[in-house]
Amino acid sequence: MKSVLITGCSSGFGMLAAVTLAKNGFRVFASMRNLAKRDRLDEALAKAGAQAELLALDVTSAESIDAALRAVIERAGRVDALVNNAGAAIGGFVEDVSLDEYRRLMDTNFFGTVALTKAVLPHMRRQRSGRIVNLSSIGGRVANPGLSAYVASKFAVEGFSESLALEADLFGVRVVLIEPGTFKTEIFESNKEMAAASRDPASPYFAVTQALEKKVDALVARHGADPQQVADVILTALTVPKPRLRYLVGTDAKLQAAIHTIGGFAVQNWVTGKLLGMSEIRPLLAERTDQASA
Repeated sequence: MKSVLITGCSSGFGMLAAVTLAKNGFRVFASMRNLAKRDRLDEALAKAGAQAELLALDVTSAESIDAALRAVIERAGRVDALVNNAGAAIGGFVEDVSLDEYRRLMDTNFFGTVALTKAVLPHMRRQRSGRIVNLSSIGGRVANPGLSAYVASKFAVEGFSESLALEADLFGVRVVLIEPGTFKTEIFESNKEMAAASRDPASPYFAVTQALEKKVDALVARHGADPQQVADVILTALTVPKPRLRYLVGTDAKLQAAIHTIGGFAVQNWVTGKLLGMSEIRPLLAERTDQASA
């Protein structure tokens, strides 16, 4: 039974991946920062008739990473796969996102991925085998307004993973990037976070942010797909003999990637503007800017 350590399993992609992999013969070590939030995972495992071993793991803490990985090695004797799923998002226009907010997001989404990967690599190198799956996003390829912090963190994960893939291949370890599009998960619903300044009526972007947030929420409600698709692709990445480096998941992700590749930034800008109603939003920004100047 192959062992897999998964981060961010209290909800969303991580929870579904834990259940899916457990149902398909993996020994799953499902981790989350706060074990008090394990109820949904416990219920999902029970419903599926599957089992997983739960661990407390904060990817921003070196001590927490060491303790969790030590537990996996002590119990399973090896770590065959790592799924770096833990992540967060902060919305807001660049001027409204503080440097502390940028750093906090990078600490979780990028440095957390790097830290856990570095902890696991020596074990996989000695085994001469392993799989590392990093949850990125279509936002790791294609940017959108109001998401610069999130997009920057995922672009960083993409570059890190591609370089790592070239190195890890030397000792039989495969690296995979999963790039989901729009899915109905907690990151877009109950856990959605905006930069503090974005909620301040004094911000020149206040009205624009509110309008854009409504547009994005409507798109997610209308087009957000079933997140089980992502869990199924993670299973594929861990079981096929030769996984690809990148897996785009979701129709919108594939469409955005194609537009970006074929049409370039100008076409991407036009399509994004149409989808998000930027022609309606732009006058709001102009109005606030004029007021600020006066």
